Amino acid sequence: MEKRVALVTGAARGIGRAIALRLARDGFDVAINDLNKDSLNHVSKEIENLGRSSFSIPADISDRSQVFSMVEQVVQQYGQLDVLVANAGIVQVKPILEITEQDLEKIFRINVFGTLYCMQAAAEQMKKQKRGKILNASSTSGKRGVEFLGHYAATKFSVIGLTQTAAKELAPYGITVNAYCPGVVGTDMWEEIDRKMSEYLDVPIGDSLKKRIEGIPLGRVERPEDVANFVSYLASADSNYMTGQAVVIDGGIVFS
Repeated sequence: MEKRVALVTGAARGIGRAIALRLARDGFDVAINDLNKDSLNHVSKEIENLGRSSFSIPADISDRSQVFSMVEQVVQQYGQLDVLVANAGIVQVKPILEITEQDLEKIFRINVFGTLYCMQAAAEQMKKQKRGKILNASSTSGKRGVEFLGHYAATKFSVIGLTQTAAKELAPYGITVNAYCPGVVGTDMWEEIDRKMSEYLDVPIGDSLKKRIEGIPLGRVERPEDVANFVSYLASADSNYMTGQAVVIDGGIVFS
């Protein structure tokens, strides 16, 4: 089997962990990144238990030098980089009128600057290989605004803009660039959103999340594995003619 190497950021838990494990099952050796070293090491062991090699790199994606160093380490370890999954990101929950300069600085540095840095570093290596796939985490909030998630939505709209532009610029090098847009996923992030919304709306904890789930046409909360299954397709040869797309996988929320 031809060796394939993936790098997944934000892989210590939730969607990122599910993606890393799915790519390992697909036959990738998987380098993983996050800030929590202990959690990263645990996921690395899970990947190795699936019979694939894993390499964990604690790094802050909002720091450009750390991102480029991270990709260099992956290439030194494996000799190539075939798929980048720029999954790492944060959420903030606030009404539009309360968003501060500091809030914007933090969320844009991670969700937008960090995604761009990952794309740049990966593309430099992929250009040498004349092939590669870059997959960026957006959101249903990158398709339409959501109350109390205005600046988060702004970062995810930005990711889609970067994805579409990079797809055009990198196509001559054999690099495809796509984004995946999850909805209400049963992770710590959505529990945090629910807690904050309960404060602003003065409703019991769990009420906001419950209403969101009730609005999903497929009738259940999204699982990290649902996202990972789609990313598996984007990382495979089956998606070779697909680029510049930001595809919603949310159980039907956006069209409902």
